[in-house]
Amino acid sequence: MVFPMMLRLEGRKCLVVGAGRVAAEKAAGLLRDRAEVVVVAPQAVAWIREKARSSKLVWRHRRFSSRDVRGAFLVVAATNSAATNCAVFRACQTRGVLCNVVDDPEHCDFYYPAVVRRGPLQIAISTDGNSPALASRLRQELERQFGPEWKPFVEHVGKLRQELLRTDMPLEKKRERLAELASQKAFQNYRRQRARAARRGK
Repeated sequence: MVFPMMLRLEGRKCLVVGAGRVAAEKAAGLLRDRAEVVVVAPQAVAWIREKARSSKLVWRHRRFSSRDVRGAFLVVAATNSAATNCAVFRACQTRGVLCNVVDDPEHCDFYYPAVVRRGPLQIAISTDGNSPALASRLRQELERQFGPEWKPFVEHVGKLRQELLRTDMPLEKKRERLAELASQKAFQNYRRQRARAARRGK
């Protein structure tokens, strides 16, 4: 079993071993979450080379060394060499660094969930490595259920929450009001208000 959690990666060193298409996808996700990304590989796809040239990430063009995991918060091994991937995992285990070996659940301290992103709203789906295909299908279903309108709604609720927390309202009343702000009724009212505003703006 795995423990579900959301990690803040901003400013943390995250190592990606490998620089092919899959490694580039993992590096892109880490960059999106503002991690300090280091890639180790003798060769790299164009995307990684371009990001390295623009100083978005660091590319060390050489083979992996166990020393590379020093100071890393987490490591992703995404090479086409099982021996290299195992060496990365062993180095992480020795130093107590979280490691994910792509497509190798037995050598993973954490898994990449399928994620629905709607601004600050993130819905993560994991099958504990049993079926990434099922997680992907469920993500597609949730993407239809939680459309793009959820992004502004969550941001709107966040602003109202901050305003409410600054008031002198009794704690119990605040809790009641916070529950109201997050209700389905509040969501439907918000959608209607935005629709009316859009019609007036035409």
